[in-house]
Amino acid sequence: MSKQAGHRRSRPPAEPPRPHPMEKTMTELDDLREQVRTRYAAAARAVLDERDAACCSPAADCRTGPRVFGGDLYGAAERAELPADAVTASLGCGDPVAVAELRDGETVLDLGSGGGIDVLLSARRVGPTGTAYGLDMTDEMLTLARANAAEAGIANARFLKGAIEAVPLPAGSIDVVISNCVINLSVDKPAVFAETYRVLRPGGRLGITDVVAEDHLSPADRAERGEYVECVAGALSFGEYLTGLTEAGFTGIQITPTHQVGGGLHSAIIRATKPR
Repeated sequence: MSKQAGHRRSRPPAEPPRPHPMEKTMTELDDLREQVRTRYAAAARAVLDERDAACCSPAADCRTGPRVFGGDLYGAAERAELPADAVTASLGCGDPVAVAELRDGETVLDLGSGGGIDVLLSARRVGPTGTAYGLDMTDEMLTLARANAAEAGIANARFLKGAIEAVPLPAGSIDVVISNCVINLSVDKPAVFAETYRVLRPGGRLGITDVVAEDHLSPADRAERGEYVECVAGALSFGEYLTGLTEAGFTGIQITPTHQVGGGLHSAIIRATKPR
């Protein structure tokens, strides 16, 4: 017997999976990365052109508002030992060198080294038998940093071009990794944590400052408070930071807020250790 037409219902075509509202496509991630590069290249050019660099803060003017970002977060003695351009170019939210407990002869890596302020301070702390590396993805910042190192007469500072998600250094070659308000700008934070762990020697230390969100703030809440390039929308929460570092293999993780940079957002000191 033949089957009569029309008795079978055709199934509607399957819809492609819908992305989570806060998930981003590769194109969007590339766009964010380029926005960050453009923003900080412009900041370097501003210093090289003897203008003020733009700060991270969405809530305060760099020059007249509350100083929650920038070179004023360093001690007067630290600022006095550096070229003025290195201080002016600082766009961070803390002083990672002050918490890294650097020792003579150590090898230090600064992720997102910008104008070089933390590399120069680190180079002086580790002395002539140590080395301080700075890693940055912008040619303009690298040019500024190298000029600052030359002006300061610091010979044990090395500046590398590259991404903090793919560090161009061998595994187990670094004693201490520092960073100042940069990891929040990465579009692939698990890769940053994994690379940090990879380049550290067993027993190596992580000592960074970064913007961290209170746990009750959703990604959408953070985006409402500021742009990605303003060190806000991409900030991890306290819980997310702890989870990310733990999954990368770190132990002894401490996340200590230091000052507020916006509603529910804090500058924090993050310490951790790679097990021996």
